Amino acid sequence: MSIQIKNVSKRFGTFDALDNVSLDVPDGTLLALLGPSGSGKTTLLRIIAGLEVADSGTVMREGEDITQQSARDRKIGFVFQHYALFRHMTVEDNIGYGLRVRKRPKELIRERVGELLKLIRLDALAKRYPAQLSGGQRQRVALARALAAEPKVLLLDEPFGALDAKVRQELRVWLRKLHQEIHVTSVFVTHDQEEAFEVADQVVVMNQGRIEQFGTPAEVFERPANPFVMDFLGNVNVFHGRVEQGKAVVAGAALGSPDDAHEESEAAAVYVRPHEVVIQHEQSGNASLPAEVLHVNPAGSRVKIELRATDSDQLINAELTTERFAELALKSGDMVFVSASRVRVFATNYVI
Repeated sequence: MSIQIKNVSKRFGTFDALDNVSLDVPDGTLLALLGPSGSGKTTLLRIIAGLEVADSGTVMREGEDITQQSARDRKIGFVFQHYALFRHMTVEDNIGYGLRVRKRPKELIRERVGELLKLIRLDALAKRYPAQLSGGQRQRVALARALAAEPKVLLLDEPFGALDAKVRQELRVWLRKLHQEIHVTSVFVTHDQEEAFEVADQVVVMNQGRIEQFGTPAEVFERPANPFVMDFLGNVNVFHGRVEQGKAVVAGAALGSPDDAHEESEAAAVYVRPHEVVIQHEQSGNASLPAEVLHVNPAGSRVKIELRATDSDQLINAELTTERFAELALKSGDMVFVSASRVRVFATNYVI
């Protein structure tokens, strides 16, 4: 393992930022720490970097205990959200700063900076100052500066958070390609599900200072460990129902057969993501709920539909492909029937 976190806790006054967290980061992995504000993501990142001191627990790097080492001695690179570039230095001087501080030979610094400028595709802008660069270019310079000293681990705190949506998208693709070239173990913090799933090899979902789930993006999305993970990963419809004979039953309608469902009857919260909602004009036996179309939003690649179940007044959010929407020709006021292509159930004693 490149990084091992063992039973780490951190408290700020009466606030538990981290509660006995343990985590193994495999060598060469690009791992995302995903969760809402206050979940402990940045605190964990800063403890790995040595910028915060844990109240208890151990931080290991490649089998070595680095818990008491200073941030400078840990051989860990850190990229901040707001670049933290020196305004009075050119691009090449910013990148080489850490090497100059370490008093590396000038020739070595020149060679290393040249390599990194090519790596981040900014060699033509070496003499420019940060103010002359775009936000995305500045972030690439900050990343190159962190890589200059050839760190064993690279940490990134919300690296794209200060950028607009289009630039964020471009940098995600760039970071993924960069990681494939350099294979440095990397951990980045984000609260953006799409960003984590698009870039990372592994995802850690955090909440209230604890790890809720750890796995590949596909594992976390397809098999959420609990209702928090299910609810956090995008919009979701929650129905109160039961599991009867392996079926998720809501208001008398058997919406589907959830994974790992028990045969016996038990109260359950039934979760259906908007893109898993199926809308039809005709009722399909007892497998659908009658509903009224309240609003249609055709913007984007998928059409968003807001409905209200007629039996319970519960609001239901659905997303249809443009092709399926054209087939149904839905408009506000239409009466339809709703079912699900996939459902997930959790015990009803969990409160979001």
